[in-house]
Amino acid sequence: MIHHELAELFDNMADLLEFRNENPFRVRAYRRASAQLAQLSEDVRTLDAENRLTEIPGIGQDLARKIHEYLATGTVVEIERLKQQVPPSIFLLIQVPGIGPKTAAIIAERLKITSLAQLEAAAHDHQLCKLPGIQEVKEQKILKGLALVRQGQHRRTLGAALSLAQRLIEQLKALPDIRRIEIAGSLRRMKETIGDVDVLVSTAKPAAVMRQFTGGAWCRQVLASGPTKTSILTTDGMQVDLRAVKPEEFGAAWVYLTGSKDHNVRLRERAIRLGLKLNEYGLFRAASGRRVAGREEADVYKALGLDWIPPEIREDSGELDAAADHTLPRLIEAKDIRGDFHVHTNQSDGSNTLQELADAARRRGYEYLAITDHSQSLKIAHGLSEAAMTAQLARIAEANSTLRGLTLLSGAEVDILKDGRMDYPDRILKQLDVVIGSVHSGFNQPEATITNRILSAMRNRYVTFIAHPTGRLHGQREPYAVNLPAVFEGARETQTALEINASPTRLDLEASAARQAVAAGARIVLSTDTHRLDHLDHMTLGLGLARRAWLEPKDVLNCLRRDELLAWIQQKRNRP
Repeated sequence: MIHHELAELFDNMADLLEFRNENPFRVRAYRRASAQLAQLSEDVRTLDAENRLTEIPGIGQDLARKIHEYLATGTVVEIERLKQQVPPSIFLLIQVPGIGPKTAAIIAERLKITSLAQLEAAAHDHQLCKLPGIQEVKEQKILKGLALVRQGQHRRTLGAALSLAQRLIEQLKALPDIRRIEIAGSLRRMKETIGDVDVLVSTAKPAAVMRQFTGGAWCRQVLASGPTKTSILTTDGMQVDLRAVKPEEFGAAWVYLTGSKDHNVRLRERAIRLGLKLNEYGLFRAASGRRVAGREEADVYKALGLDWIPPEIREDSGELDAAADHTLPRLIEAKDIRGDFHVHTNQSDGSNTLQELADAARRRGYEYLAITDHSQSLKIAHGLSEAAMTAQLARIAEANSTLRGLTLLSGAEVDILKDGRMDYPDRILKQLDVVIGSVHSGFNQPEATITNRILSAMRNRYVTFIAHPTGRLHGQREPYAVNLPAVFEGARETQTALEINASPTRLDLEASAARQAVAAGARIVLSTDTHRLDHLDHMTLGLGLARRAWLEPKDVLNCLRRDELLAWIQQKRNRP
């Protein structure tokens, strides 16, 4: 998980430079490098060993040398030198959304604050708004930011936890005494945030496995250890709980450890009504104690008179009744996905060319890929002017003339301006296959204003779907105030789809909202918001949320064939 350490290191460097009023371009360079490293899919050590660090977007020779220095020594001399010139409390304070380096310096100097608890007390006592540059509105933002920090200290995003768990599972598979290993808990249920990672193994030598688990290079600290259950903190600070069971117990244990708690309670109640007893060791006859099932999950559910229930919907939200009536939905799967709708190239803030993205999409077996660079008003993302967008359309057309087996759809992520207008005129929008409407500004507007902005965009016949509909960023920004039921109804009326944005920091819409949207008659789009080739892999997260929302292929536009998709889009454009 070294790439996360490097990302934090470079982010700290950017803070140091900003605190010292250094060149803003240099600050942005470190910020960009941090963002790229945080989402790196390849092993940074391998890239270093093969002299390929500069292949990472935003990593030049200078930053590559710093990465090499950190990998070799565990520190970077220049960064450590700058840290000595800055009050240590600065780094504590700037982790709070709403506090930049300069504001942190004022708070630390004037109030002598050295802990988040002191900061919270000062905010509640309205001491912050008495300082230069801090008004009461900002003081309230800092309190909200503190709440986000507390959440982030205890929970990880789904993407971060899944990445860590998959790497750890691959390493644990090499242990000689493990017969089978699976992820359980809320991570298996694909919840948007994860408190800890649950791992279940089948073994005849549990004590040996526990010793190997605590002795691995991934272990920073042993929290608790026993003959069949051990908890550790990984080097990345994530808690991992390992449980070992016998092969004949594995299915029942997997049901139990996957949860949710409410789902398990309902299962046990059903078992009691059938004269059975269910626990993590198996399903037994209550009278005789004879084992009825336990080796496989499906056996446990079948013995209870239920169809096997996908883990993503085990939340006591109607799944047991549906399983008993054989009416469970056929949830969307990876094989149903025919394309991705939200992809940025190096013409705006992406890192790759059209051809590179097309090749990656073909390797995934996609039929289509929507190229959706930012519109002109989003300067920070190098949004395309009208002339630049026209040139992009020509490049897409040229690429399509030589592509085989894949169609690039022309598109744009178009800002919904603060007054509800689209950032491009209709004469540009109608030339595009896919138009995404996005809110990227005015997050503090009243609920009615933001809702009306989105509804106004939906009423534009050329807008295909609304991206990240609540604007949330996990651990960084709360959702803006928006009337989601009104948005869902507007989506149905205008035939505008709504996005589940699979970017790990967004995961927006969340599953419960997506289920409500479909129940209201809206269609859903799964998008990765790709800015680099490996971001296309985030479709896994979008699928997890879609499955938690009980979505079937018929609910999701990505499951349409290209001709069906274009006909669906045209249907909205032909509305009176």
